[in-house]
Amino acid sequence: MRDPSVSRNSAGRLSPIRRTADLRRLRDEQFDVLVVGGGVTGAGAAVDAASRGLKVALVEARDFAAGTSSRSSKLIHGGLRYLEQLELHLVHEALTERGLLATRLAPHLVRPVPIMVPLPSANIAQRAWQRGYYGLGVAAYDVFAGVFGAGRGMPLHRHLSRDGARHLFPSLRADKIAGAIRYFDGQVDDARLVVNLGRTAASLGAAVVTSARVTGFVREARQVVGVRVRDLESPGSEEFEVRAKTVVAATGVWSDDMSQMLRDVGLRPGMKVRASKGVHLVVPRSAITGEAGLILRTATSVLFVIPWGGHWIIGTTDTDWQLDRSHPAASARDIRYLLDQVNTVLDRPLTTDDIEGVYAGLRPLLSGEADSTSKLSREHAVVEPMLGLLMVAGGKYTTYRVMAADVIDRAVRRLGGPAQPSRTDQLPLLGADGYAAAWRDRQDLARRHGVTTGVVEHLLERYGTMTVHLLAMMAADPQLAVPLAGAPEYLAAEVAYAALAEGALHLDDVLTRRTRISFETTHRGTESAEHAAQIMGDALGWDATVRQKEIEHYLARVTAERQSQTMPDDATADAARIGVPDVRGLTADRRIELLEIDL
Repeated sequence: MRDPSVSRNSAGRLSPIRRTADLRRLRDEQFDVLVVGGGVTGAGAAVDAASRGLKVALVEARDFAAGTSSRSSKLIHGGLRYLEQLELHLVHEALTERGLLATRLAPHLVRPVPIMVPLPSANIAQRAWQRGYYGLGVAAYDVFAGVFGAGRGMPLHRHLSRDGARHLFPSLRADKIAGAIRYFDGQVDDARLVVNLGRTAASLGAAVVTSARVTGFVREARQVVGVRVRDLESPGSEEFEVRAKTVVAATGVWSDDMSQMLRDVGLRPGMKVRASKGVHLVVPRSAITGEAGLILRTATSVLFVIPWGGHWIIGTTDTDWQLDRSHPAASARDIRYLLDQVNTVLDRPLTTDDIEGVYAGLRPLLSGEADSTSKLSREHAVVEPMLGLLMVAGGKYTTYRVMAADVIDRAVRRLGGPAQPSRTDQLPLLGADGYAAAWRDRQDLARRHGVTTGVVEHLLERYGTMTVHLLAMMAADPQLAVPLAGAPEYLAAEVAYAALAEGALHLDDVLTRRTRISFETTHRGTESAEHAAQIMGDALGWDATVRQKEIEHYLARVTAERQSQTMPDDATADAARIGVPDVRGLTADRRIELLEIDL
């Protein structure tokens, strides 16, 4: 638990000194719960367990949200399409979580975004049926949020005529629509929410260490009592054991690897995780004229066109992926598919010249022993394949807190003692306390610190009430108050803060996840790398050699990604992408390969 004399923000500071101390704790202490995986579910599980007073540790092989949790559609949504499938419990659950995040848990990171459902052109009878059908669905969505949800946090839906729809979204082709329905969902910077969860867990006393790869389980008889870990930031150091009464594996598309580590005892985990690739394009806001997002039906999936600051995010695809899971690659075929789909409704077709960035992620879909995804793929499961080991997978980003509470409920029952219910629905994340007042008084805050209101608004929407710490850094060192080279919407202070307080260890961590420069700029961060590396180097004590190595790795990564996106299919795109080694020294991990681990 946190020392009550230390503030939450200070206790949640993931500094280099804190990492050293937490590594020592991993070696020296026994934990009630050890979470493996630093995505949204793992970080959420660490918050849940620590908030119940348990002794908690979290280890992550790479960086927070380095996998699936940084590559989503950036939506906190109820799952509008689930209404059509009558999955009402999923809608109820997701809308409840959306309301909690937007109003109580993370209002500085989750905010409303308007989305339009275009109604296709048709004859009068078809138009009436479509408007009634979709209108009823969106109305039910609002009812679930307002009646059953824990605080809506979103405005109500509204019907629009054809002229009204084109007024809100002038880039829509007039011949393709008969009107539209506008509703609201939540938007989030997914990676920043995960970092915030990790810091919140640390503020509650959890030991939180990234760049710490689990290489195997520690067993006594037929019970898991810990894991073996390698510190990837000290490649010459020996592996060490971390002891825990319960190990929680929240490893997403790597869940099957956890099972393989116990193959010598004939483990059957009871679930199988299938990786599905989702690709998103990022184009400048000027490429499409509109004041709301779009949700479009395609032959195989749902397509979103979502406003994202000065950009649009267009996605996503849904295809099986069995190649390198650490760095899934988008191919030219993926890009062409998305452009073809969105261009059916735009008055000015987009081309590859409009694309600023591309990112690809893998969804962990549960297929079960029978390999059927019809039900499990939209839900989550918690299993205990061996005493002392709990595995959680499936679900979706929006319901991470429910998944975390479910797996920690199982852990608490296993640990015995008095029941300790989850209370994370009442626990604001770091930066959320006092956010409404800080936003209301943002002009005064800007005036007191001698910066523009725009700077304060930008920081508040990324750091909440922790903004004051960045403003103090800027006041102490004017060089941190300048915009970052090549990405003027970000400040140099944000790079330093990422290294000193948010656990960023490498240049890629900052340019890809603490900021979104890697896909928000046409140069994809190459023009920002040198400046950012200088700031990180000053914060982390890098010498000239390390600084240059970080820059070279990042530039090589961008080159490989650009090349992969010109390849015709998954196999050739993957081959182009994996040519660059991971900055943490991890080798490509392919689903078709078995882990060769000496247990």
